[in-house]
Amino acid sequence: MPTIRRLISLWRVDRNIPTRATRFTDKRFNVGSVTFDILTTAGILFVVASGLMIILGVMKLLNFAHGAFLTAGGYAAYLTGAAGISPWFSVPLAGIVGIVFGLLVERTIIRPLYHRPLDAILATWGLGIVISQIFALTFGRGVQFAPSPLSGTIVFLGVEYSAYRIAVTAISVLLAIALIGLLSLTRFGLNARAVIVNEDLARGLGIDSTRVRAITFGLGAGLACAAGALITPLLSVDPNMGLPWLVNSFMLVLISGVSFPSLMLASLVLGGTQVLISTFISPILGGMTIVVLAAMILRLNPKGFSRA
Repeated sequence: MPTIRRLISLWRVDRNIPTRATRFTDKRFNVGSVTFDILTTAGILFVVASGLMIILGVMKLLNFAHGAFLTAGGYAAYLTGAAGISPWFSVPLAGIVGIVFGLLVERTIIRPLYHRPLDAILATWGLGIVISQIFALTFGRGVQFAPSPLSGTIVFLGVEYSAYRIAVTAISVLLAIALIGLLSLTRFGLNARAVIVNEDLARGLGIDSTRVRAITFGLGAGLACAAGALITPLLSVDPNMGLPWLVNSFMLVLISGVSFPSLMLASLVLGGTQVLISTFISPILGGMTIVVLAAMILRLNPKGFSRA
């Protein structure tokens, strides 16, 4: 049931969805409010999908444990609040824990399966199930809540909107700039792009592809955990929290390819469409928008937004 409720409310990251009779009359649903909803949803989708994309791009590995890593970040935010630590520390702490755990998983589970890609994918699927069951045994199957670093609303560009949602949008923009800079301006980014294009040639040029893979998986896991901690104050966390996000992330990565600008565009287009359908038609239909629209885009253009 928590998963079903989350699928219905992903577009708003909120439980306070007005009835259909009030959608067109409620002042909250003016152009400015809907615009901020679109930007917030797009930012959240980008943050959630970026870790999956970087692992798939560099390692050619579909990480089915991505949703479990996201859930781990959510529980990290919950535990941070329960321990009385400032909620501002939950995202960086979750990111650090995710990086360390990702490096450990890569070394012990993924690396021995480099030459068996199907087995590696199945291993991440099994790992995700194990992590989810551990969380269920530890915290139960009920939902937990994490405190928000910011509360209340602020007036921004003439629109009264949630302060934390605006902060999440700003963080997603900064993260996008940082990731693009990482892949474009650093030696690791140069090596990673070489591995993406031709791993054998990269090794021939002296690039340690094993090290690049390890750093990439650690970074992807860290991004997933940080994303989980970032979105949990807007929702809640339970052992199955990451499942719907995994599905949406996979569809976004499919149509964006290995490109952060394309992922930003895909998040904006699909996330924006989801918000509009959920707002003016039905939240239930909105929950299916990303999967259906991504399938339609791939049917019309198999390359998706990868050349955008």
